[in-house]
Amino acid sequence: MSDKLIFERDGHVATLTLNQPELRNPITDLDFVEAFVERCNDIQADMDIRCVIVTGAGAGFSSGGNLKHMRDRVGTFFGNAAEIAAKYRQGIQRIPLAMAALEVPVIAAVNGPAYGAGCDLAMMCDIRLASESAVFAENFVRVGIIPGDGGAWLLPRTIGMARAAEMTFTGDSIDAATALSWGLVSNVFPADGLMPAAWQLARRISINPPLQLRMAKRLLRESTHARLEDILELSAVLQGECHQTNDHKEAVAALLEKRPAIFMGS
Repeated sequence: MSDKLIFERDGHVATLTLNQPELRNPITDLDFVEAFVERCNDIQADMDIRCVIVTGAGAGFSSGGNLKHMRDRVGTFFGNAAEIAAKYRQGIQRIPLAMAALEVPVIAAVNGPAYGAGCDLAMMCDIRLASESAVFAENFVRVGIIPGDGGAWLLPRTIGMARAAEMTFTGDSIDAATALSWGLVSNVFPADGLMPAAWQLARRISINPPLQLRMAKRLLRESTHARLEDILELSAVLQGECHQTNDHKEAVAALLEKRPAIFMGS
């Protein structure tokens, strides 16, 4: 497992920390992609994990692409057009697919600049919290490329087409206050309050039954592209499954008995 990604766990909450602070935590290196996808698969398979926090080591969240590799045309950025396209499919594009397949709720704790693919990684998360020092930029055009990791799909669904177009076409950055007003993040905190706030939210999420959390996330994701009739049908099927679980029985009993519920994921 690459040391470019740190996995930690506390109870039902897992933390993924991008760990190349000297390079501002790029995510395009193939060994990082492999480690990130593997961790997503591990989390997906572990029913005891109920929430994930993604953050960056050091002063930044993620610079996105590895600029030194771009300059030197190595790794993902080496080869002719067809070879580079294949490397995108085999590399960075696996991250949005892994995140889309991950049924566990994910919080982005954006502790500093989130540029390019780093901005898009935040968009891949379900909830985004930001430090006052966070900066967001869909700045691919500034380095002569386009969003190659799904940003053109993610950003309009987060802040609307017009604002997504503005960020994409200008490459300009927005600060945390603007990100909050645009709905890109849910809340902004002082630097030393970001991770405590992320952990508090993660614990509020993780006290709930894991199967139902995953089903609820699936419904929300499906609702972005499905018809109402399809969502109602999926809701009926999943609701039928929920009513058969021990955790549903425990939740009802705990409410009636005025005590905390203990959920086992069954």
